Amino acid sequence: MTDWNSSQYLKFSAERTQPAIDLANRIRVETPGKIADIGCGPGNSTEVLLRRFPGAEVLGADSSQEMIEAAKRNLPGLEFRLCDAGRELSALGGDFGIVFSNACIQWIPNHQKLLRGMMNLLRPGGVLAVQTPMNQEEPIHRIIGEVVGSEKWTSRFPNPRIFHNLTQGEYFDLLSELSSDFTMWQTTYFHRLKSLRDIMEWYRGTGLRPYLAALPEAERAEFERDVFERLEASYPEQKNGEIIFRFPRFFFLAVK
Repeated sequence: MTDWNSSQYLKFSAERTQPAIDLANRIRVETPGKIADIGCGPGNSTEVLLRRFPGAEVLGADSSQEMIEAAKRNLPGLEFRLCDAGRELSALGGDFGIVFSNACIQWIPNHQKLLRGMMNLLRPGGVLAVQTPMNQEEPIHRIIGEVVGSEKWTSRFPNPRIFHNLTQGEYFDLLSELSSDFTMWQTTYFHRLKSLRDIMEWYRGTGLRPYLAALPEAERAEFERDVFERLEASYPEQKNGEIIFRFPRFFFLAVK
């Protein structure tokens, strides 16, 4: 699999960053001291934390070297570390007042282990704050799944993408084991996109990325065309020509 592309990811920076803003604004910790931003990407969520908690020491961590380099360019002077959150969280240290993760954990398996590891980074009274997309039932994912599983393409993808998210009930049970004070909620964002091609641009930076990376370059355009041709039936144009792009996201806060 190829590395993440920060430029592609940031084509919809405002839309991708808004959930981080909404999550940060729900955290009720006045002096967190140290904050860990797990899956910081190119630093857009890290910047949100800096603005929300002025004076805090914020550490950004991501498994992508390309994203870490982009974050360092975007926020010079801050510390960013390469870290596989599914394997080496403890290397980040401890005593954090906030452990924050925006749109990251859906790529990491074994959330029972992952969330325990995140909680272990916190000092007593610290807050775990997580947002993860829960949009696998949306039309774009159904369409990608249909194309990937079609007779034409199925042999190209012996390892289709796995959604590692638990159900909301499973998160409730897990959080109840880890914390006596936790909150969960879901928000569906209605993004305004100018055209169906914007949906393709959005997903080149995330959901289409594993499939495009698995294909030789000569076949990528054809695969994208097969996905694009199915979009119109599920994403009709509004009167002004724009597209409503629904995006459900799941949030939780847990106090250690």
